[in-house]
Amino acid sequence: MREKTNLGGRFTFADTSMTVNRIGYGAMQLAGRDGDKMVWGPPRDIPGAVAVLREAVASGVNHIDTSDFYGPHVTNQIIKQALHPYPDDLVIVTKVGGRRGADGSWLHARSRQEIIDAVHDNLRNLGLDALQVVNLRLGGFTAPEDEPFEEPLSALAELKHQGLVQHIGLSTVSARQLAEAQTITEIICIQNLYNLAQRGDERFIDDLAAQRIAYVPYFPLGGFSPLQSAALDATAASLRATPMQVALAWLLQRAPNMLLIPGTSSIGHLRENLAAATLEVPAETIAELDRIAGAARRAT
Repeated sequence: MREKTNLGGRFTFADTSMTVNRIGYGAMQLAGRDGDKMVWGPPRDIPGAVAVLREAVASGVNHIDTSDFYGPHVTNQIIKQALHPYPDDLVIVTKVGGRRGADGSWLHARSRQEIIDAVHDNLRNLGLDALQVVNLRLGGFTAPEDEPFEEPLSALAELKHQGLVQHIGLSTVSARQLAEAQTITEIICIQNLYNLAQRGDERFIDDLAAQRIAYVPYFPLGGFSPLQSAALDATAASLRATPMQVALAWLLQRAPNMLLIPGTSSIGHLRENLAAATLEVPAETIAELDRIAGAARRAT
């Protein structure tokens, strides 16, 4: 059996016994045909998707991010097919708060009953008696929105009290919304848009680190300008790495509470992503990337 490694170091969620390697796996790309951005329907190669998941876990991944609205239902069913019964150290994090229209559209689903139904869908399709972590998806596609969320979060808190949910997180939220949510229930992780080019959560990340709340960025290469992409390409070439590896390594070095969930449907790309755990980005290179990213943002 292959020896598992600590991918990017380890992180223990506050007030829990859950410890994960800091590079995990995002399962969204397992749904849909190759190149399909809708994340709709089954993959072209289900055995290949199963193989990617098994390779990830064999390589040390013990944090998988998913949702029953990927597919819908597809990614959770593939995770169950590939990994059930699950390893004792595997943490599966899922999301609720959305649903798919008949045309594949992404719709809000945040009423109390929709939250309850979504939790039961995730339980059934993952083959679990309780969900370890459930993120409540709020906001827009890339940014938080000022919106009420007491009803869906209170529903999740009730399900936690019933033992169907063990821990709760939030996705696409602001610091103010987190503080409001913490008056309702404990929050152990935040999942927001953040990367080398998109830095809106700088102070938020540091505040979360002080509370030992995990921060899980999505779109590690999303929203880059041509200037930023060129700078990242040049840096990657100088380090003999891929741009994605540099982006992931930069995130790992940014804060100790940063947990990564790069997704892929390719074993080759999976191995490339996991190799970012051993890539050290020199301080002078980080400073140069910071200057270029800042200049590009000021120019827009």
